[in-house]
Amino acid sequence: MGHWLARTRTVQEAGVVSRFDPRFWTVNFPRPMMAAVTVTAPDALRVDCVFYRRNDLAGLIWEAEDRFDHPLLAYETARDFRGCRLRFRWRSGGVIALDGVNGPVLTIEGRDAAGATRAWYVRLWNYAAGTPEDAVVTIDFATVSGGFAHPGEAVPVWAGDVDRMFVSLVAPGYDGSDAALPAPVEGWAEMTGIACAGPGSVLAIGDVVVPPHGLGIASGYDDSYHLTPARLLRNALQLGYRGTLVHYVGMSHYFRLDAGRIVTGVLNAPCAAWHRDFAAVAKRLGYAVIWSLSYELFDAHCPAGWKQRRADGAPALTGWVPPSTLLSPANGDAMAYLAAVARAFLAIGQAAGLRPRFQIGEPWWWVDPATQAPCLYDAAAVAAFAPVPIASMRAVATAAQRDTLDRAGMCLAASTAALTAAVRAAAPGCVVHLLAYLPTILDPQAPEAKRANLPLGWASPAFDVLQLEDYDWAAAGDRVSTARGVAAAEARLGYPPGRQHYLSGFVLRPEEAGQWAAIDRAAADARARGVAATIVWALPQVMRDGFVHFDSGEEGEAMQAFDDVAFPLALGREAEVTPGFSTQIVTAAGGAEQRNASWAEARCRYDVGPGVRSEEDIAALLAFFRARMGPARGFRLRDPFDWHGADEAIGTGDGTTRRFALVRHYGTSVRRVTRPVVGSVAVKVAGVARGFASEAGGWVVLDTAPAAGAAVTASFDFDVPVRFAEDGLSVSRATFRAGVAASVPLVELREDFT
Repeated sequence: MGHWLARTRTVQEAGVVSRFDPRFWTVNFPRPMMAAVTVTAPDALRVDCVFYRRNDLAGLIWEAEDRFDHPLLAYETARDFRGCRLRFRWRSGGVIALDGVNGPVLTIEGRDAAGATRAWYVRLWNYAAGTPEDAVVTIDFATVSGGFAHPGEAVPVWAGDVDRMFVSLVAPGYDGSDAALPAPVEGWAEMTGIACAGPGSVLAIGDVVVPPHGLGIASGYDDSYHLTPARLLRNALQLGYRGTLVHYVGMSHYFRLDAGRIVTGVLNAPCAAWHRDFAAVAKRLGYAVIWSLSYELFDAHCPAGWKQRRADGAPALTGWVPPSTLLSPANGDAMAYLAAVARAFLAIGQAAGLRPRFQIGEPWWWVDPATQAPCLYDAAAVAAFAPVPIASMRAVATAAQRDTLDRAGMCLAASTAALTAAVRAAAPGCVVHLLAYLPTILDPQAPEAKRANLPLGWASPAFDVLQLEDYDWAAAGDRVSTARGVAAAEARLGYPPGRQHYLSGFVLRPEEAGQWAAIDRAAADARARGVAATIVWALPQVMRDGFVHFDSGEEGEAMQAFDDVAFPLALGREAEVTPGFSTQIVTAAGGAEQRNASWAEARCRYDVGPGVRSEEDIAALLAFFRARMGPARGFRLRDPFDWHGADEAIGTGDGTTRRFALVRHYGTSVRRVTRPVVGSVAVKVAGVARGFASEAGGWVVLDTAPAAGAAVTASFDFDVPVRFAEDGLSVSRATFRAGVAASVPLVELREDFT
């Protein structure tokens, strides 16, 4: 397995696409209204909207620069539209028509011929032929003008340096105020027969196809609602993701609202239209879609009685801005709502021919991150299991508190069982998945949290598949915590690897893109464990950061470059050790030198021939040489002169970092130690021994992060990774009996364990 972060397309495959291709339009709008754009034909698109306020406005957008596709799949940036002529048929309903005040306007944003930033407003009715709700619109960007009434108010557009353009859609009753409409208004518009002609009508577009690999992909509607499903899934397919596709339906864009902007129904019209198209495209591309629904809901629209609450009455709020909240598993209305949402999405999938698959995503009792106070005290929870006060999940000390957490866990398990029963009744044969987020529910500082948030009621066979995610650990490269967490979940719930999925990711911010290396490695570890599916979370971040995964070779028992075995002969003091550097020296005519050191640390060469003392040694050496295939495979060697490190400084605490690399110091020079001797490592923080786990490659992971400024030291024995230096090996009885040492040269290996 391997990965690459692509920044831009260079020599990779490219094709062409017509400018204004329906797949590459987007939508934008203010909360809480909703809009979606879908592709209805190769030359057609549809926008569906629902408006709640008198100033709600949806924009159907074409960007001159592709800011959303993966860098290897993006279309070229082309800001000059003057050579383009755009023609399409416009049809609409439920929105102000083409001829009305505040009717559809094409806003063109960019710069004028002098380079000054400005916008032009092109009334589509001025370029239409037909009726206000069914007309053919033709725009020549070389001669188009803005302004309401032509020719008296015409303002010539200079379309030579455009950033974006968008068509505005508003509901009848629009007046620019923040007042609510009397009732939510649903509207739509279609552009069909879209055709772009002229010398600027064709764009280059990335057409890379990554070979299919062993990973699935996850996505989320809250991050993808503005794109067409065809565009989103084109990225997934051409980046090599096949098979399993987890689609989180989100927590903020799918529901219906009443006039007071509180959740009142299941799926709004734009969401339903988008997902019908998504399911159809996914089916056509061969994806197995797992519809994912969590207990999370956008706080501003959540009914007050549905929310989990702390003992002081404050609602459970996440760290998102603006925040979401968590639904109480004890509230019957909230759980009935989730069941209705699940049935609606499964029905969409079944109508498209998809086998029903459903994920209950991260159901849990929320724990306030700042205070660690559990949110077990909403009215429904108090009535259901009478929780006693718990100030912090990290300070559960009494039997009554533990009993409260056990009863909270039973309540949570009952809610997921009811949801499972509801989806199986609505979609017989539905495969049900349970997703658990390990870093929170198995927080080592809150060992009792699992009573409430990893309840025994989830034990096999409650669900068909247990899905585990741990992106805090995975992104930080904390493989020890991942291994411990997976083992603990497996032991507690009893799902073998063949009935587990692993979700690897995700990278929250673009400046943290370096975390993809650890995420890719975590995916490799999961595949090595034998889980049924390994899924990258999530596609929007993959596209944003240019992440490319590829399988570099066969998994499993391929030839290993290193055998973790020791050289079989003991070395005496007569063995030869030669540290060496690579230094380029340039001597000027006057004798002055310029020296350039190519290596930061020495690379040792050894001659271990003097360790051959008998015919038995010769036989062992020859057998070992054959087993290593000469220099093809590395092995361990104990350097007789340098094999121990005592209280070596390996880092300084920052309050967060737990993973440190073992090193040896030689003055100011530092040597990376990748092959410590098992059982020989001891770690201290500020001079006090600390608990830790060892990782391959000479890494230690402390049980708790050292405080900021605390010195971290380690003592250890270590071997040197080496290989035979030559393809041939020559020894004989005559050599040994004559007292002449054979020559057995070895060379140190540079190992990259990041």
